[in-house]
Amino acid sequence: MDSKTAAVIAAGFVMAIGSIGPALAIGNLVGKALEGMARQPEAGGQIQTAMFIGIAFAEAIALYALVVAFLLIFVV
Repeated sequence: MDSKTAAVIAAGFVMAIGSIGPALAIGNLVGKALEGMARQPEAGGQIQTAMFIGIAFAEAIALYALVVAFLLIFVV
């Protein structure tokens, strides 16, 4: 197996493992936000704003994994 093939396989593993955490975090975050909005509908706007900020931070982790995968594919 040459280095290019190994880099592409490694990039696949990076994206697989690097996407599991953010996916679980976003699912948990949205679920808890919906529970909070169901309990206190008047605080829905504040909860929704905090939820979107949390989603952005969790999604940044997946974007870092994507950058590492691209580096593995195109630089190595």
